[in-house]
Amino acid sequence: MDGKQIQQLAADVARTLPAAELCYPFGPEYEVFKVRGKMFALLAQVRGERIVNLKCDPENALLQRAIYDSIHAAYHMNKRHWISIYPGEKISEGLVRQLVEESYDLVVAGLPKRLRPMEQRER
Repeated sequence: MDGKQIQQLAADVARTLPAAELCYPFGPEYEVFKVRGKMFALLAQVRGERIVNLKCDPENALLQRAIYDSIHAAYHMNKRHWISIYPGEKISEGLVRQLVEESYDLVVAGLPKRLRPMEQRER
């Protein structure tokens, strides 16, 4: 997948998640998706290449980086808890969808119960 496709799919998936909102806290060139004020996805360009930053369990982040040469420690984020998806042949729609949903789920799990979205996502 190319960067534009990855970003479009990530944004499409993020929009379907309960209480997800799009905002631009870092300027118009950075699309940020949050749930209850906590970021779970950032869409940006790095050196002319479109990328998606997602929150990721540290062990899963290591695994993803070992399997996919287009997944790296996140650009300008906590390298242990965030990953960046760059364009690459091995990046599939299913993988992007899974990683966006996992990022969202990690952020929701960290919210106080009273702030968690009421809607239940279907898997």
